[in-house]
Amino acid sequence: MGYEEQLDRALEESPDVADGSDRFQVPDPQIRSEGNATVYENFDETCDRLARDPSHLMKSLQTELGTSAEIDSKGRLRLTGSFNDRRLQVALDEYVDDYVRCTECESPDTRLVTEQGTTVLKCDACGALSAVPDL
Repeated sequence: MGYEEQLDRALEESPDVADGSDRFQVPDPQIRSEGNATVYENFDETCDRLARDPSHLMKSLQTELGTSAEIDSKGRLRLTGSFNDRRLQVALDEYVDDYVRCTECESPDTRLVTEQGTTVLKCDACGALSAVPDL
């Protein structure tokens, strides 16, 4: 089998991958105030879209916002204190940059893995490994 035939075969067998920016959209946080707390209504949907563990995202938001939080039985995040949409969006964008998007190819097709006792971001698209901040 010649080079051209091998190339054609490889292209036929490889999955079509859309541009990451077109297919990856983080849902805007839907928040509401409830007394002295802020409730992140679509927290579970955000975790699903990011393919991340809710407790990991919660820890990151707690650190970034300097508050305590808990996940209620309906999958909403309850943050102690009053936070506006913009502040929560900035914290969420920081999380995506640090723990979701590949530093090499910008793909969102990543996962957090433990390599030699350290948590790293592994890209399923290009195979890159990159360090992530500790929580």
